[in-house]
Parts: sequence; structure tokens; C-alpha cells
Amino acid sequence: MTRQRFSHHLRHTSLIVIAVIALIAVQACGKKDNGETSPAAAAASDSPYANVPKTLTYGYIGANKLNLPGGAEGWGLYKGIIQEELKPYGITEVATVGFPNGPDQTEALISGRLDFGSLGDTPAILARSSGAKTRIITQQVTDLIGYLIGKKDGPKTLKDLEGKTIAIQKGSYMHRYIVGLLNSEGIKDVKYVHMLRPDGEAALARGEVDAMTNSGVPSLKLIDQGFPLLDDSSKHPELLGTSTTVVSEPYLEKFPDFPRIWNEARLKALEDAKQHEDEYYEFLAQVNNTTPELVKKVSPLSQNKDAPFTDDGLKLLEGTKGFLVEEKLATSDFQISEWIVK
Repeated sequence: MTRQRFSHHLRHTSLIVIAVIALIAVQACGKKDNGETSPAAAAASDSPYANVPKTLTYGYIGANKLNLPGGAEGWGLYKGIIQEELKPYGITEVATVGFPNGPDQTEALISGRLDFGSLGDTPAILARSSGAKTRIITQQVTDLIGYLIGKKDGPKTLKDLEGKTIAIQKGSYMHRYIVGLLNSEGIKDVKYVHMLRPDGEAALARGEVDAMTNSGVPSLKLIDQGFPLLDDSSKHPELLGTSTTVVSEPYLEKFPDFPRIWNEARLKALEDAKQHEDEYYEFLAQVNNTTPELVKKVSPLSQNKDAPFTDDGLKLLEGTKGFLVEEKLATSDFQISEWIVK
């Protein structure tokens, strides 16, 4: 063999040896001395949270410049408390999406555009009764008040609503309240017209409807403007609404521990809000575009439950479902106990 050919052969052999050594070194990085997968690699591949999407998409009812809900959930997201609690499970972002009402939100949940969301119990129950693959994980508020407000120079009592037109948000807890209320009063000849809150308020102001259902700060604003308050559900405890958080079953398959982890994060946020009440009400005022004094009246911090479910709350939930089934507003009946996941 010539010296030139020998030198070329030596260089070629050396490159092969180097490549083999490098390959062995790379493989060794993922192995222990006994040939098993290293703890770090095993943790990454065997983690129960390996399939959890990095972005968690959360729906809520409302629209505001902060793009956040109220309550302990909104406070926790506003302060970053909830985000920090979710990071260990691979969630790096919580995307929030506001909706004008519950039915719109449940459609987004069913279609897969949301992972979970908070909304009134009535639309959540109606969706589940129609076959929506959801589970309820929290009943965070159990005393939501619906208001019945009349037009100026219009009806003065409930009996005056006979033969009249009422604007409602179909499928909301206020819908359940007004139907239950008028049924109990024997008032049957009423026309219900579905309108979102801004449209209903405008129609009421123009006198195109005789009354409307409303909630929260907007109700108090209408009353302050001289619209008569005909009734509210605080006088009828069985007709109070509750706020629920529901999650899609497909998301639960990816993240089975989500209910427990979310409720723990929410509780931590609630405990923080209790330590910063003035700041909390300032936050709620921004969410509702009003004053801290007004939100204290309709959304006191004490409304937020520190347990996912309570006996009183579950009783209201059962009552709402029973009413919706009896009135044939719900597509089918189902067991609340089978809907709950903790």
C-alpha cells in the first residue's frame, strides 16, 4: 500500500472510531450504568401530565377591558396566583374568552374551542341535558340574584304583567327565575322575547318591552335611573341562581387531576383576596365598569364559596334541574351526582 493510500485509510478509520465513540456517549446520556433510562428521562416520559396542553382556554360571561371574570377566579388570574399554581403541570398560559351569555359559552365548550368555563347553572344544566360532554367541578357562588325590572310608566306589580312582553336571556338562570316566579303567581299569558342585556335595556328604555330580567350592577344602574323594580329572586330562595365551573370531558382525559388542581388554585386566590379586600373591590369595579361601592352591594367577597360544593348549593342545583325538566326546557333528565367530578 502506498504511503498516500495508507494515510487516507488511517484518516477514514479514525473518523469512524470518533463517530462510534460519540454515538455511545449520546446513548449513555439517557442511560444509567445498568442500562436503564435515567430518572430525568423517565420522569419526562412517564409524567401523568405529559399530555397536558401548554395553553388552558377558559370561558367566562361578560366583556371588559381586563378580559377577566370576577370572583376568586378572576382575582387569581389578575394577580397571577392561578398561573403560578398551574405551571408545575406544564401549563404556561391561561387564555380567557368572554361570552355574552351561557348558551354561547356552552356551544364553544362543546365545539372544543374552550377547555372549561364558568357560567350560570341553568345553561350548564341545559347543555348537559342535551348530551354535552361536560363535568361540573365547582359551584363557586350559590346566591345569584335575578332582577325583574319594568319600563317607566309601565307595570307596577307582577299581576300587571298579564298579557305583557318580557325580555329575557334565554337559557340563563334569570330565565329560570322569571318562568318559575310567574308560574307560582299563576300568570300564564306572557310573551318572552330573547334579548341579550344591551338589547333588552335599549328596548326597555324605548318602551318596546314591558319588563326585562337582569342581574348584578346593570340592574342597580337601571333602578337608579328610575326603572321600577318589580321583583328579585332574593325574595324566593328556591329561585336563586348558582355559578358553576364545568370542564369538557376530552380535556379531563388529558388532565384527570385538573378539578382538584383548579380548586386548590382557586382557593389560594380566594384566601389572598380576603387579605386584600379593598384591592379586590377595585378589581371588580374595573371588571364591571362601575364603582367599588356598587360591586360590594351585588358581589360581596363573601359570596365566593371556599368549598367546591355545599349541601345548599347542590339542593339549588337539583331544584333548577327539576324545574327545567318539568318545564320541558331540558332535553333529558340526568343525575347531578354523576355529573359532578372532584
